[in-house]
Amino acid sequence: MATRQENALKTRQKLLDTTNKLIKEKGFYNLSVCDITQRANVATGTFYTYFKHKEEIVLEICKNLFKETQLKLEKNKNSDITKRLCLYFECFIKEVQGYKLHIVREWIKGLVEKNQNNESMGKIKWHYDFEMLKNILSQAVENKELKPDTPINTLCEMILAQMYGMFTIWCMSDDEFNPEKMIKEFSDIQLIPIINNYKEKI
Repeated sequence: MATRQENALKTRQKLLDTTNKLIKEKGFYNLSVCDITQRANVATGTFYTYFKHKEEIVLEICKNLFKETQLKLEKNKNSDITKRLCLYFECFIKEVQGYKLHIVREWIKGLVEKNQNNESMGKIKWHYDFEMLKNILSQAVENKELKPDTPINTLCEMILAQMYGMFTIWCMSDDEFNPEKMIKEFSDIQLIPIINNYKEKI
């Protein structure tokens, strides 16, 4: 017999899975908490037992999407830092491309606007992505792959600005822009040469 804690975890996961499916179907702005609870077949109050608002559950979905990326990075922790970074970006792009273009447009819109709780999803998402990338570079410094004076924060800001810019251009181009192709070119032309400047000479 399932325990109360196990049931709670199942309900929370059900809400996450349902929300993810609904976002892909109708987008973020057209989605309400009522839509989520009706599809998940739970009471509206149940939603607020686990999440404060719609934006919080969406952020949790974003984090879950990158758990697989983190596992891949862990498996490749002994590979070259540039290879790990390229792997991270490839996974990042593929996860976002898994959503329809109009959904990504809404996602970007949501990032630059404040919600009814006066919290910026963009600020939260930026912080999450920044810390994940910072962790990859910091580990490289600790492992003596990169020099101790590597400007980690500056590199994170530059790299993420490029990544977010690519998604914006993709949305503006009506799907003519190829993010996967561009991230490969970005890695070859900009990222690898920049990182090589900070590599410890063996």
